[in-house]
Amino acid sequence: MQIESMVIGDTVVQMSGAGSPLVFVHGFTTTAEFWREQVEAFSSRYRVIRINLPGHGGSPRPDGRSYTIAAFANDILAVYRTLKIDDAILVGLSMGGTVAQSFTLSHPECVRALVLVGATPHGLGEDVNVDNVLRAIDDLGVVRASQNVIERSFGGSASRELIEFAKQEVTQTPDFVAREAIVSLNASDSRTRLHDINVPTLVVVGKEDIITPPGESVVLSKGIPESHLEIIPDAGHFPMLEQPQMFNRILKDFLDGCDGRLSHEGGEGLLRQAV
Repeated sequence: MQIESMVIGDTVVQMSGAGSPLVFVHGFTTTAEFWREQVEAFSSRYRVIRINLPGHGGSPRPDGRSYTIAAFANDILAVYRTLKIDDAILVGLSMGGTVAQSFTLSHPECVRALVLVGATPHGLGEDVNVDNVLRAIDDLGVVRASQNVIERSFGGSASRELIEFAKQEVTQTPDFVAREAIVSLNASDSRTRLHDINVPTLVVVGKEDIITPPGESVVLSKGIPESHLEIIPDAGHFPMLEQPQMFNRILKDFLDGCDGRLSHEGGEGLLRQAV
């Protein structure tokens, strides 16, 4: 599988495959590699675009810019413009799900369909509320604090190898990025605007997720008019890594349904309508 990498603004973008764009956005302190199990599965049919948000993974982390939900949404827009994407299926994990909600509400014409994985309409679960995270960074340093969150993020069946992979990935986000991002994430609240998300939406959560508990995904699914909820057993906060075959089947079925509706209607009209 050939993967092309390029820098767009402060964002490292990894691309593979060809076809309709399928854009993946990772979560707080994680990286585009958290979508590694989706690359081969979807690149034969889609243009898979994995975004490393600024300050995450190998992306630049310059001083003087913002590392907020709104700023990250603008970074996604810059990727769209540079890659000449008119609209795409947008997939967001955890904080990336919050960014994806913000982007969809601000630029509805850019989103053909939405997938929210381990996401919430407001902040994160109590296990990683802003006060706890900032206190842990103060006491332990950002690397240890982030790795401790990773230890609590997986379900009981996750292998030690997988957990260690994730712990290594989160070491790349510096202190000042993590602090600003978690404060912004905690302040974000889409609950009163979920009804304005008028594209087909898939909500996915691991049954054992304590970072963004399944009840938060229920709120998302009930609030978004045209949405479908899937709870994946034997998975925590990262079902796309913990149960990739099941996750990929669920995502494929959702994408097939979106493609079928486009074909049936002869265009994108149906995907722009609210129920």
